Amino acid sequence: MEFKLVAEGLAFPEGPVWLDDGSILVTEIAAGRLTRVTRDGRRQVVAETGGGPNGAAIGPDGAVWVTNNGGFRWANVDGMLIPGGAADDYETGRIERVDLATGRVERVYAEVDGHRLSGPNDLVFAADGSFWFSDLGKAFAHHRDHGGLYWATPDGKTIRCAQYGPLINGVGLSPDGRTVYGALTEERLILAFDVTGPGEVAPPFLGALPGRVVASFPGRTLLDSMAVLASGKIAQATLVENAGIATVDPATGAVEITPFPDLLTTNIAFGGADMRDAAICLSTSGRLVVARWPEPGLRLAFGA
Repeated sequence: MEFKLVAEGLAFPEGPVWLDDGSILVTEIAAGRLTRVTRDGRRQVVAETGGGPNGAAIGPDGAVWVTNNGGFRWANVDGMLIPGGAADDYETGRIERVDLATGRVERVYAEVDGHRLSGPNDLVFAADGSFWFSDLGKAFAHHRDHGGLYWATPDGKTIRCAQYGPLINGVGLSPDGRTVYGALTEERLILAFDVTGPGEVAPPFLGALPGRVVASFPGRTLLDSMAVLASGKIAQATLVENAGIATVDPATGAVEITPFPDLLTTNIAFGGADMRDAAICLSTSGRLVVARWPEPGLRLAFGA
């Protein structure tokens, strides 16, 4: 697929968000900042969050909401920037609110039921203004924290763990809002969770096997973030083997991968008048590109 290079030299970009003026907001995880990139490649630092700002989305208040994983250690492998375990100055994962006009960063959530968030990764707002987010956990030298699937309200008053345990990376909502999807990076699975109430999903048949399997990927094709198409299909970022964007049909499990030239092609977000402009993060090489997608993405509840 042909694409246009919009920006390069970014510090592991993720979490693309289309803004009303056609510019694209990205998190730079390795730099701990939120950056606006115009279509001609000009950049403006919007906020310095510290830690590891990961996913981002526009909320019902017009602010940018960020899942901050708390920071990684980084390695340069043959010119590729690769994330690893927890940073030396890791404190906690958190959910942050960023005022686009002033750059003010507010920490809204850092724990649930007395347990700290480990590594929040991705988020998506529902039509009622609440949001679902994933927590990928956090890797340390000799142990690993687990995360799961969470739900919260933007007033800072209510946060719930919908499913603890699975190391969920990307998260998305079906067009009708009745299904929340989660991508399990290392298990190479896309799971579907039936929404049964505010912050609640249908209980699993077996506790150790949450959700319904939508699709599985072979070998070392790992999974990162996702977006949902207007048709209800899933645009799933794939890593390592077959790196690119996979189009997944939740009804059949059919998978078709469009390759992109980065080992960690981490994110895709849709914008433009017809919702076919796809912003894609080629993260190890620090590039943000835009491609014309064959079908439109789903217009987000509070997006551009």
